[in-house]
Amino acid sequence: MKALVLFSGGVDSTTCLALAIKKYGNDEVLALSVYYGQKHDKEIEAAKKIAAYYNVRLKQLDLTRIFEDSDCSLLKGSQQDIPEESYEAQLKKTNGAPVSTYVPFRNGLFLSSAASIALSNGCTEIYYGAHMDDAAGNAYPDCSKEFNNAINSAIYIGSGNILTVTAPFIGMNKAQVVKTGLELGVPYEMTWSCYEGGDRPCGKCGTCRDRAAAFLANGITEA
Repeated sequence: MKALVLFSGGVDSTTCLALAIKKYGNDEVLALSVYYGQKHDKEIEAAKKIAAYYNVRLKQLDLTRIFEDSDCSLLKGSQQDIPEESYEAQLKKTNGAPVSTYVPFRNGLFLSSAASIALSNGCTEIYYGAHMDDAAGNAYPDCSKEFNNAINSAIYIGSGNILTVTAPFIGMNKAQVVKTGLELGVPYEMTWSCYEGGDRPCGKCGTCRDRAAAFLANGITEA
């Protein structure tokens, strides 16, 4: 294997997967799907279907216990409702603190776990789909350029100068991510973004709103 892709089955990680496959070929790419106590498993189901579509090996990891003390609104143990408003509106209420759907240091944990798995499978590169819309206003601080530079340095040094972290969208907004994916023929109709686990996306949570806006910016009503 050459590359490991942190893979949630959403828009950003699926686009990352397509980029890695374009570079290395599907037989050299390992997708890693993480369950961390989400209120639903829709994204896990999407990840399985998309991995099968691309014919890539999918490895699953359960990190639920690590977040069992968190009151993040995305998690099953939380009594908080998932906000039905934009991230901009949410940040006005947090005074600059991360939004309630921020899972504590999630990307740091995922990337550290991915580093061990990647090295064990002979990979030299980890892909993940952080982009600047998620980092904006400190909504998700582990999606920022500063975080990416720091974790990349730590993983590279800690792996004996073998493993690098690639965040191809760190300087892009979500509309640009979708533009890239459309050029790659990504099957966005198979992806799942909504924080709720209904039969259809709620259309109201922050990630649903961002997804709709990104597709609209590319002249698409929905995918």
